[in-house]
Amino acid sequence: MSKERLAGLAQQLRIYKVPVAADDDDDDAVGQPSEGFRPKKAVVLICLFEQNNNEGIRVILTKRSSRLSTHSGEVALPGGKAEEDDVDDADTTTREAHEEIGLHPSLVDVHLLRVIPVIGILSDRDAFNPTPNAAEVDDVFDAPLEMFLKDENRRSEKERMDGRGVSGSLF
Repeated sequence: MSKERLAGLAQQLRIYKVPVAADDDDDDAVGQPSEGFRPKKAVVLICLFEQNNNEGIRVILTKRSSRLSTHSGEVALPGGKAEEDDVDDADTTTREAHEEIGLHPSLVDVHLLRVIPVIGILSDRDAFNPTPNAAEVDDVFDAPLEMFLKDENRRSEKERMDGRGVSGSLF
Protein backbone atom coordinates (compact mmCIF):
# COMPACT_ATOMS: atom_id res chain seq x y z
CA MET A 1 0.00 0.00 0.00
CA SER A 2 1.46 3.35 -0.97
CA LYS A 3 0.71 7.01 -0.42
CA GLU A 4 -0.37 7.03 -4.07
CA ARG A 5 -3.13 4.52 -3.26
CA LEU A 6 -4.42 6.72 -0.42
CA ALA A 7 -4.29 9.74 -2.76
CA GLY A 8 -6.20 7.70 -5.36
CA LEU A 9 -8.87 6.86 -2.80
CA ALA A 10 -9.13 10.54 -1.88
CA GLN A 11 -9.62 11.40 -5.57
CA GLN A 12 -12.35 8.73 -5.92
CA LEU A 13 -14.12 10.22 -2.91
CA ARG A 14 -13.96 13.70 -4.46
CA ILE A 15 -15.71 12.60 -7.67
CA TYR A 16 -18.19 10.21 -6.02
CA LYS A 17 -21.83 10.89 -6.91
CA VAL A 18 -24.22 10.51 -3.98
CA PRO A 19 -26.99 7.97 -4.70
CA VAL A 20 -30.61 9.05 -4.69
CA ALA A 21 -32.01 9.08 -1.14
CA ALA A 22 -34.84 6.83 0.00
CA ASP A 23 -38.37 7.95 -0.84
CA ASP A 24 -40.04 10.12 1.77
CA ASP A 25 -42.79 7.56 2.29
CA ASP A 26 -40.36 4.67 2.85
CA ASP A 27 -41.31 3.57 6.39
CA ASP A 28 -37.97 1.80 6.89
CA ALA A 29 -35.79 4.75 5.93
CA VAL A 30 -33.50 6.02 8.64
CA GLY A 31 -34.52 9.41 9.94
CA GLN A 32 -38.17 9.28 8.92
CA PRO A 33 -40.01 11.22 11.60
CA SER A 34 -43.15 9.82 13.12
CA GLU A 35 -45.81 12.00 14.68
CA GLY A 36 -44.41 13.79 17.71
CA PHE A 37 -40.86 12.64 16.98
CA ARG A 38 -38.15 15.20 16.31
CA PRO A 39 -34.94 13.51 15.14
CA LYS A 40 -31.61 14.69 16.54
CA LYS A 41 -28.75 15.25 14.14
CA ALA A 42 -25.26 13.98 14.77
CA VAL A 43 -22.36 13.36 12.42
CA VAL A 44 -19.32 11.11 12.57
CA LEU A 45 -15.85 11.32 11.05
CA ILE A 46 -14.60 8.30 9.16
CA CYS A 47 -10.92 9.21 9.31
CA LEU A 48 -8.81 7.08 6.97
CA PHE A 49 -5.01 6.82 6.99
CA GLU A 50 -2.10 4.57 6.07
CA GLN A 51 0.51 3.22 8.45
CA ASN A 52 4.12 3.38 7.36
CA ASN A 53 4.34 -0.43 7.32
CA ASN A 54 2.06 -0.93 4.28
CA GLU A 55 -0.72 -2.70 6.21
CA GLY A 56 -3.40 -1.00 4.12
CA ILE A 57 -5.86 1.76 4.83
CA ARG A 58 -7.03 2.02 8.45
CA VAL A 59 -9.83 3.88 10.25
CA ILE A 60 -9.70 5.66 13.64
CA LEU A 61 -12.14 4.38 16.28
CA THR A 62 -12.87 5.24 19.89
CA LYS A 63 -14.19 3.40 22.91
CA ARG A 64 -16.77 5.68 24.51
CA SER A 65 -16.28 6.56 28.15
CA SER A 66 -17.91 4.23 30.66
CA ARG A 67 -19.06 7.37 32.50
CA LEU A 68 -21.39 8.50 29.71
CA SER A 69 -25.14 8.11 30.21
CA THR A 70 -25.78 6.87 26.65
CA HIS A 71 -23.81 4.37 24.58
CA SER A 72 -21.18 4.09 27.32
CA GLY A 73 -18.33 1.69 26.60
CA GLU A 74 -19.32 1.25 22.95
CA VAL A 75 -16.85 1.35 20.06
CA ALA A 76 -17.64 4.38 17.92
CA LEU A 77 -16.38 6.76 15.30
CA PRO A 78 -15.40 10.23 16.53
CA GLY A 79 -18.27 12.68 16.18
CA GLY A 80 -21.36 14.07 17.79
CA LYS A 81 -24.11 16.64 17.66
CA ALA A 82 -23.83 19.92 15.80
CA GLU A 83 -23.41 23.12 17.79
CA GLU A 84 -24.77 26.52 16.84
CA ASP A 85 -21.35 27.85 15.76
CA ASP A 86 -20.62 24.90 13.43
CA VAL A 87 -20.60 26.01 9.80
CA ASP A 88 -21.42 22.59 8.34
CA ASP A 89 -21.13 18.84 8.97
CA ALA A 90 -17.40 18.86 8.23
CA ASP A 91 -16.94 21.58 10.85
CA THR A 92 -18.97 19.55 13.36
CA THR A 93 -17.00 16.34 12.80
CA THR A 94 -13.58 17.95 12.95
CA ARG A 95 -14.54 19.97 16.05
CA GLU A 96 -15.87 16.84 17.77
CA ALA A 97 -12.79 14.79 16.80
CA HIS A 98 -10.56 17.55 18.20
CA GLU A 99 -12.57 17.69 21.45
CA GLU A 100 -12.78 13.91 21.86
CA ILE A 101 -9.36 12.66 20.78
CA GLY A 102 -7.14 15.68 20.08
CA LEU A 103 -7.18 15.31 16.28
CA HIS A 104 -6.52 18.86 15.06
CA PRO A 105 -8.76 19.88 12.12
CA SER A 106 -5.74 21.03 10.10
CA LEU A 107 -4.50 17.41 9.95
CA VAL A 108 -7.65 16.12 8.19
CA ASP A 109 -8.57 16.65 4.54
CA VAL A 110 -12.37 16.31 4.68
CA HIS A 111 -14.42 14.76 1.87
CA LEU A 112 -18.20 15.16 2.19
CA LEU A 113 -19.87 12.16 0.59
CA ARG A 114 -23.18 12.59 2.33
CA VAL A 115 -24.41 14.76 5.14
CA ILE A 116 -23.75 11.79 7.41
CA PRO A 117 -21.08 10.32 7.45
CA VAL A 118 -18.20 12.66 6.67
CA ILE A 119 -15.08 11.04 5.18
CA GLY A 120 -11.68 12.49 6.04
CA ILE A 121 -8.17 11.52 4.98
CA LEU A 122 -5.41 11.81 7.60
CA SER A 123 -2.40 12.36 5.35
CA ASP A 124 0.23 12.23 8.10
CA ARG A 125 -0.63 9.67 10.80
CA ASP A 126 2.57 10.46 12.68
CA ALA A 127 1.44 14.08 13.19
CA PHE A 128 -1.62 12.91 15.16
CA ASN A 129 -0.97 12.05 18.80
CA PRO A 130 -4.31 10.84 20.27
CA THR A 131 -5.32 12.63 23.47
CA PRO A 132 -8.66 11.16 24.59
CA ASN A 133 -11.03 13.45 26.47
CA ALA A 134 -11.63 11.26 29.56
CA ALA A 135 -15.18 12.57 29.94
CA GLU A 136 -16.10 11.21 26.50
CA VAL A 137 -13.52 8.62 25.41
CA ASP A 138 -11.78 5.76 27.23
CA ASP A 139 -9.52 4.71 24.34
CA VAL A 140 -8.50 5.64 20.79
CA PHE A 141 -7.42 2.91 18.38
CA ASP A 142 -7.65 1.98 14.74
CA ALA A 143 -8.64 -1.00 12.64
CA PRO A 144 -8.13 -2.05 9.03
CA LEU A 145 -10.72 -0.47 6.73
CA GLU A 146 -10.92 -3.83 4.94
CA MET A 147 -12.54 -5.30 8.06
CA PHE A 148 -15.60 -3.08 7.50
CA LEU A 149 -15.79 -3.76 3.77
CA LYS A 150 -16.07 -7.55 3.92
CA ASP A 151 -19.66 -8.80 3.69
CA GLU A 152 -19.07 -11.52 6.29
CA ASN A 153 -18.20 -8.88 8.91
CA ARG A 154 -21.43 -6.89 8.74
CA ARG A 155 -25.14 -7.38 9.02
CA SER A 156 -28.22 -5.19 8.68
CA GLU A 157 -30.99 -5.02 11.23
CA LYS A 158 -34.38 -3.35 11.24
CA GLU A 159 -36.07 -2.27 14.45
CA ARG A 160 -39.07 -0.22 15.46
CA MET A 161 -38.08 2.74 17.59
CA ASP A 162 -40.50 5.38 18.81
CA GLY A 163 -43.07 4.03 16.36
CA ARG A 164 -40.86 4.27 13.29
CA GLY A 165 -38.79 1.84 11.26
CA VAL A 166 -35.04 2.13 11.66
CA SER A 167 -32.48 0.24 9.57
CA GLY A 168 -28.84 -0.01 10.51
CA SER A 169 -25.63 -1.83 9.74
CA LEU A 170 -23.70 -3.58 12.49
CA PHE A 171 -20.11 -4.79 12.45
